[in-house]
Amino acid sequence: MREVIVYESMFGTTEELARAVAEGLGAADVVPVDTAPHDLAGHDLLVVGAPTHVHGLSRPATRKAAAEQTPEGTRTHEPGMREWLATFQILPPGLDTAVFETRLAKPRWLTGSAARAVAKVLRRLGHAPVVPPASFFVETAGSKTRLVEGERARARAWGASLAAARRTRPGRA
Repeated sequence: MREVIVYESMFGTTEELARAVAEGLGAADVVPVDTAPHDLAGHDLLVVGAPTHVHGLSRPATRKAAAEQTPEGTRTHEPGMREWLATFQILPPGLDTAVFETRLAKPRWLTGSAARAVAKVLRRLGHAPVVPPASFFVETAGSKTRLVEGERARARAWGASLAAARRTRPGRA
């Protein structure tokens, strides 16, 4: 099996969770969106991880604002997840997909959801996520963003549950 996790991360939390999901899956390539492949032939799982910005996927303006918040700059650069996903007209047949997001630990109606936006794009491309999108929570402390305690372990468990769900799908060995 060839599995890839493509993530967008401004401050490192989505990247950290992508690596935890990979641990839970057992094996997966973990790739930042700015170097992600544009041809997914040969892959059988695409996991997309993105931060929620202004109620959805980041845009150039929100990425610029994030970059201005930290002297180190952001972890990923252009293109963002929205633009990377827009490059696809079709995804390979038989490709399973899954989605996770990072967002503030508040009700979704207040924060919005990058995961819902990604899942919608994947459904339009004919590849609905095989498990419900997952939300992992971050908090801010001054100018720093960090994972809420326990979220890394929860991401690892979500990755393991994704692997189990794929094994039990009809037509899978």
